[in-house]
Amino acid sequence: MNGYRCFSCAATQAADFTGCLCPSCGGNLDITYDYEAVAENIERLGTDRARSLFSYAPFLPVKTPGSRFPLRIGATPLYAARRLGRSLGLRNLYLKDDTVNPSASSKDRASVIAVQRAMDIGANIVSVASTGNAGSSLACVAAAVGMRAIVFVPETAPAAKLAQALSFGATVLAVRGNYDDAFDLCRTASDEFGWFNRSTGYNPFTREGKKICAFEIWESLDGRVPDRIVVPTGDGNLLSGMWKGWCDLKGVGLINRIPKIDCAQSASSAAISNTVRKIRDSGLSNIDWTAVAVDEVNATTIADSIAVDRPRDGLAAVRAIIESGGETITVSDEQILAAIPEMARLSGVFPEPAAAAPWAAVKQMRRDNTIETDELVVCLVSGSGLKDIGSAQKAAGEALVIDPAIEAVRHVLAA
Repeated sequence: MNGYRCFSCAATQAADFTGCLCPSCGGNLDITYDYEAVAENIERLGTDRARSLFSYAPFLPVKTPGSRFPLRIGATPLYAARRLGRSLGLRNLYLKDDTVNPSASSKDRASVIAVQRAMDIGANIVSVASTGNAGSSLACVAAAVGMRAIVFVPETAPAAKLAQALSFGATVLAVRGNYDDAFDLCRTASDEFGWFNRSTGYNPFTREGKKICAFEIWESLDGRVPDRIVVPTGDGNLLSGMWKGWCDLKGVGLINRIPKIDCAQSASSAAISNTVRKIRDSGLSNIDWTAVAVDEVNATTIADSIAVDRPRDGLAAVRAIIESGGETITVSDEQILAAIPEMARLSGVFPEPAAAAPWAAVKQMRRDNTIETDELVVCLVSGSGLKDIGSAQKAAGEALVIDPAIEAVRHVLAA
């Protein structure tokens, strides 16, 4: 790590900068690296299988040795989803299954780097605003190292995610309002009380944890680069992190191209998709990023993990989609719900609604003739279906209640 660069105005800060946002324009910051120095430490990176996200330490901006972290985060499986792919005539469909992280979501990647950064600077309380997953994730990671976590969520956050955060010992504050209200209150409180604010799209260190997902995909594919990666998108940080990972790999010369980063959103929470479409419709080839304002919406989707009115990492995500040549795909809640049992039954991977959005988006792209049969496509499965049992049951149906008699079984089988 050698500093920070603003996504909007490109102003730079030194590596010892302690803020989270650009002091020149208030934009989000990107952590930068001396790629020549990194390259000297990764000569054998592509030959060793990763055991955790800290296996890529040269690309991480923390000082505390991650090898001593008590939980294994990252190194999640990449599955060849052959049956699922065949249902659409796709020969090379893969699922990156982040549901096996300790709190069962991709958010653990961000939380562990944020907590490591907090440890580096001597902080002992970490806060976060969350729709649910980031809160349960921070609670999990903080508990592992004995740090206090304070979690702000909208009062409508799913019960399973609240139960996780509370079980891990976090102080959970359910705000009467939406995610954006919780985000603003978390920031105000963190500034007031001196907490380390891990909130996604505000703290630049979260992107650094999420980018390691790209490294793992690259290594699992033996150095091949996918044609496209489909990412569930709310505030944009997971998508911008995926893009950042491939940019880092290219920056040190390990790859020569970056895959298309596709944005999968609910049609009811499509601020980033709307912004990308407006930019592309304008026909501009040279974009002045300082002049780009990301749309705001009134998000109402069932996919709570990607329900965001004002995407806090929206500009970085918009840049990632446009500069990688990716698509923006919006799908209905009905399409998202239908994708849950389809994925589970044809791949064995059980997604929550937000994590099912990429598969729903792939289906839509096939209908639109956007994806070719032989493309290598990776869908990021960002959270477990156990996070939202209500939605899963709504999609999958009810159990059959029968009498305790073999005749009842025969009747069901004959139906």
